[in-house]
Amino acid sequence: MSQQIDIDIDKFINGLKKQIGPALQIFKNMGFFILLLILFALVKGSVFTIEPEEVGVITRFGKFNRTVDPGLNFKLPLGLEDVKKVPIQRQLKEEFGFRTSRADVRTNYRKGSFKNESLMLTGDLNAAEVMWIVQYRIQDAYKFLFKVRNVQKTFRDITEAVMRGVVGDRTVNEVLTVGRAEIETKVKIKIQELCDQYDSGIKVDQVVLQDVNPPDEVKQAFNEVNEAQQEREKLINEAKAEYNRTIPKAKGEAERTIETAKGYALERVNQAKGKVAAFNYTFAEYSKAKSVTRTRLHLEAMQDILSKVDKKMITESKLNTLFPLLQNSVKGQ
Repeated sequence: MSQQIDIDIDKFINGLKKQIGPALQIFKNMGFFILLLILFALVKGSVFTIEPEEVGVITRFGKFNRTVDPGLNFKLPLGLEDVKKVPIQRQLKEEFGFRTSRADVRTNYRKGSFKNESLMLTGDLNAAEVMWIVQYRIQDAYKFLFKVRNVQKTFRDITEAVMRGVVGDRTVNEVLTVGRAEIETKVKIKIQELCDQYDSGIKVDQVVLQDVNPPDEVKQAFNEVNEAQQEREKLINEAKAEYNRTIPKAKGEAERTIETAKGYALERVNQAKGKVAAFNYTFAEYSKAKSVTRTRLHLEAMQDILSKVDKKMITESKLNTLFPLLQNSVKGQ
């Protein structure tokens, strides 16, 4: 009886093994698979890659721990350590007053409703719509992530405040035309100063004024003013051209006349000096023999005078008639 019972128990156990054996095998296989999944999750959570233009900032339980360089790196899994990738070698940009969006290879420029960013008051109490781009790089990943809360919004606020301040110190004509390069340079310098002051870890590369226009409401009037100014400049330039044509010519004529007068004056002075010298010489000779010199001068003067007279008559104070012979001889001449 007991042998029969033992046989039945063995049969029962063997039957039970046959029934639950496949289930046990399934459980074993599932456990091995789950173990593999856990190991894969641990490895995947521990290994990460940093691109060449990035650095990885590792935080342990939310606190900064270390910075890792580009390449394959490791960290503690299960959320013990987290990594934040910061593109320190990539040039980033912020747009103000407009937005650009890329669709495939086409870039769409959208003004949209960004007047709260672009509409500004100039120093001469005029309004202008200023749209600009700030290009920058992340110089210090630690400062960028941990020194300033919401650093990107803070950077945009700094940039907008600086641009409004610089534009507010200039006239609308400077903002729209000749002062753009100076504005870009000054805004860049001031933004960098504030970023350094806040320890933001940002280095500003360039500020570019994308588009500067008067508001649509006053654009027509502004264009009319510009046309009037351009017409004024044109007339001024024409007047300057006429001035440049006429004045040098007149100055040349004046110089020529002055030089001619100087030559004439020099000639007359030299002639006068010559006559003075001759007179002085004659006077000196006259002083040596006054009667002889006086007679000679009288004869020379009479010879010069009579040679120019066609009809000559010689009289004597004591006689009442002319000398007939001398008169005939004179007429014969």
